[in-house]
Amino acid sequence: MNIRSLLLASVFVAAAGSAMADETSKPLPAPALASAPSSLKTENAVLAGGCFWGMQGVFQHLKGVSAVVSGYSGGAKPTAGYEEVSSGTTGNAEAIRITYDPKQVSFGEILRVYFSVMDPTELNYQGPDHGTQYRSAIFTTNADQKRVADAYVAQLNKAHAFSSAIVTEVTPFSAFSQAEDYHQDYLIHHPDQPYIAFNDLPKVSTFKKFYPAMYREQPVMVFPDRS
Repeated sequence: MNIRSLLLASVFVAAAGSAMADETSKPLPAPALASAPSSLKTENAVLAGGCFWGMQGVFQHLKGVSAVVSGYSGGAKPTAGYEEVSSGTTGNAEAIRITYDPKQVSFGEILRVYFSVMDPTELNYQGPDHGTQYRSAIFTTNADQKRVADAYVAQLNKAHAFSSAIVTEVTPFSAFSQAEDYHQDYLIHHPDQPYIAFNDLPKVSTFKKFYPAMYREQPVMVFPDRS
């Protein structure tokens, strides 16, 4: 999220509420198309859905996930930093890299949670954060992820799960650059910050309410020993 949003968080309370009104108000249907069986112990999913603080905070509670790292993906340069990405000129989006056990949680189930905690009908923004760096995108790491993502987007559009058509990009993964240390585990360390309280904690609550069997209380952390 941009520093301006921190300074003006109180102004964005109403905007955050209206943005959430466009998100799904009930659990989404499970993906009809299953992921192909995998022999790998872990796989990665790279997703962008607005400010990475909230997205990381959600998926740190997903069972079967061993790591969630905030970073940048989708741009021409393989590496990027916060100030550069925030300018909106790099092509990168704030993103998260989820490392998961495909025998415990499928890529389709990850997408089910993903589409439930952000508004996929918003083009190049999420809530108070505007710009291509806040777009929603699924950076597929293999052909099966693309197959599942394309099928699920089509399924949700056909079911009219949202008020408008989904504009989330489904595009091949190219590179992921880990964000600066102070961005990692941000929601966990700053739950009382106005931006987090109004925009991101409701996403975690929605996940827990909609999919309790997939939710775990103890989050996985990038820096578990950091206070």
